[in-house]
Amino acid sequence: MTLRRFTAIALLPAAALSMLPMAAAAAPPFQALPAGGALDGARVIESRYGPAPAPAREQAQASAAEDAPKAAPVAAIRIPGALATLVLESTGAATDSRAPLTFGQVFGPGVLRPGERLQAMLPGAEPLPLQLDVKALHPDGSVRHAVVSGVLPQPAQGKPMAFGLAKAAPPKAGKAGEAGRDSLAAALRGGADASVQLTLGDKTYTASLARLLAQGKPASWLDGPVVHEWHAAAPLSGPGGEAHPHLAARFALRWYPALGNARIDVTIENNWAYEPAPQNFTYDVRLSARGQERYAKQGLTHFHHARWRKVFWLGATPAVHLRHDTRQLIASMAVPNYDQSVTVSDKTLSGMYAQWNGPKTEPMGVGQAHRSMPATGGRPDIGLMPAWSVMYLLSMDRRAAEITLGTASLAGSWSIHYRDQKTGLPVSLLDYPYMTVLGKASDTRNPATGKSEAFPACTAPGACLSPNAHDIPHQPAFSYLPYLLTGDHYDLEELQFWAMYDVFASNPGYRENRRGLLKPDQVRGQAWALRTLGEAAYITPDQHPLKRHFLQILDSNLDWYNAAYTDDPHANALGIITNGYAVGYAKKRGVAPWQDDFFTSAVGHLAELGFGKARKLLAWKAKFPMLRMTAEGMCWINASMYAINVRDSASAPIYPNMAQAYRASTYDSLFALPCAGAGMAAALKLQVGEMVGYSSVETGFPSNMQPALAYAADALGEPGKKAWQQFMARSVKPDYGRGPQFAIVPR
Repeated sequence: MTLRRFTAIALLPAAALSMLPMAAAAAPPFQALPAGGALDGARVIESRYGPAPAPAREQAQASAAEDAPKAAPVAAIRIPGALATLVLESTGAATDSRAPLTFGQVFGPGVLRPGERLQAMLPGAEPLPLQLDVKALHPDGSVRHAVVSGVLPQPAQGKPMAFGLAKAAPPKAGKAGEAGRDSLAAALRGGADASVQLTLGDKTYTASLARLLAQGKPASWLDGPVVHEWHAAAPLSGPGGEAHPHLAARFALRWYPALGNARIDVTIENNWAYEPAPQNFTYDVRLSARGQERYAKQGLTHFHHARWRKVFWLGATPAVHLRHDTRQLIASMAVPNYDQSVTVSDKTLSGMYAQWNGPKTEPMGVGQAHRSMPATGGRPDIGLMPAWSVMYLLSMDRRAAEITLGTASLAGSWSIHYRDQKTGLPVSLLDYPYMTVLGKASDTRNPATGKSEAFPACTAPGACLSPNAHDIPHQPAFSYLPYLLTGDHYDLEELQFWAMYDVFASNPGYRENRRGLLKPDQVRGQAWALRTLGEAAYITPDQHPLKRHFLQILDSNLDWYNAAYTDDPHANALGIITNGYAVGYAKKRGVAPWQDDFFTSAVGHLAELGFGKARKLLAWKAKFPMLRMTAEGMCWINASMYAINVRDSASAPIYPNMAQAYRASTYDSLFALPCAGAGMAAALKLQVGEMVGYSSVETGFPSNMQPALAYAADALGEPGKKAWQQFMARSVKPDYGRGPQFAIVPR
């Protein structure tokens, strides 16, 4: 069985076509969306996993066809010459023949050079110019991430419109700053305003977008011929103009001059890091624009260090949904290599969407996430990405998009948001190396200043209670994919808030203060924090003041792991994480391999993002999943056991090989049986060739292991590929269509 990804030209990412010989890259002119041009799922699965008996194959095909999302298949669409092919589809009746469109776009290294521009290629029409606001570059200077904007024809209902992103000639030089000022004046003349009114007891606090824009110099996020976006923020003001000490409003105005229409993004925060007496506030709220009420709620309890958001349009709301190019996104390495042959379950999506309503979708709700993060057990929000985000990535279904983007907005509901009053940015560990939510007062004293950097205590017992319980070991990846695909500043800051929380939510001494080391946490906590920190370092705009901070903290962590393991000649031979209380099972003799697999997958993800020190760490770390599948004296059926003993006692050294670890973890009668045979299956009450640990469940321990093995297959050469082959030979596999968060395969 070959382990390489498919080499048929029809399945290559658009960016890869440019590297093929011209004759091989040729393709017939794009006509329209194919009626039934999806990939043959049975052939894809067979080429990857081996042939299945004919009746089983036919049954699988019929089941997949019945349960597949009803949207047109994006996987078969390609526009020759395009860097990516996207699809715009109508979501209802439109009042304008033109659709404003702004979205995030990621590119692989070398694909789009500095100064190169983009245009939209539409079938049977002249290319349309697109605005490109570049946010981040790769080390070679090519574009990594940009916000793309355009005004496209409104597609007819039931007739999706494909368009390609292609390079265009450079625009003529202009004075964007002056155009931006003129456009802001035009937006204000056009009534681009919104107001916030909060009533706390007998006092009313307000904020006005137009007033803030007129009073100061707003920050510019997007600036070009298609769209402008400005940001402004201020504390809410009381009747006498006094500022509320905790509550603030933040506005983002996105203005399309050609349409005379604007999107307004309003965020209400209770987030100041060092304001004394933090607490929850209960108030009545009313948002309005052009004299019309856009949102209202009585008795809203706003939790401390949390925020909520509402977005609306001044004119008609665009009735479109954008489907991104899944193949191109995965090929860019910005997201893991999720298995594109997975058919996302329409039944599961329909069930999720039917419940997408009520309090969980309102301010201080948590959307699709689990309200109590510390709760145990497998669930959809745990993984490099949550299940709903991967369902969106693989299907580009409108319902999955709404749930993914909505849950990302609601990530503001947890009390982890600490904003620096001095900078207006998420508080940074480099500025306050002794800040924390843990430890004694003496732990938080900065010797350089002589001052404590502890966050102020809650104003009174019970004044900061919240039903939203957050932690790091079970923390979902809320906002990385949403920011990648939308370019929304709110999602960027959510990612930054969570990344900074992950490095300051520990004792300053244990994390070595400003180094922000993750080593004190549980292994799974180290995994998810490293994932979030790496994503923030990768995608934060280059000109953002916190970019350097995230890169430095990430570098410190990778340096520590490499020094403790990769570069240490005395490091254990199994490839396991042992710091902190990793070896905490069986009276400190054993480790949880599934937690260790989470860490391996996080390191693999960072290695694909281009962090060289993560690639170095992965080469050492990937040994553990590989050895559990292939080491002599180890039975791969038990590679996914809940815990593995790795030493004789709490003070003994780690075993030098996997055979000893397996022998110490398995009772005698099982150890004596032939590996993966009928006798072992009977003893374990499993099918022959079935791995232990809920192999049929998409959140089971073998599923937890899959991403680690996928990265091992890419990092370790033949030994890694052999381990992957053995894993794919197991007889019982989950239906990832119902939850694909662990459906990662080798590149």
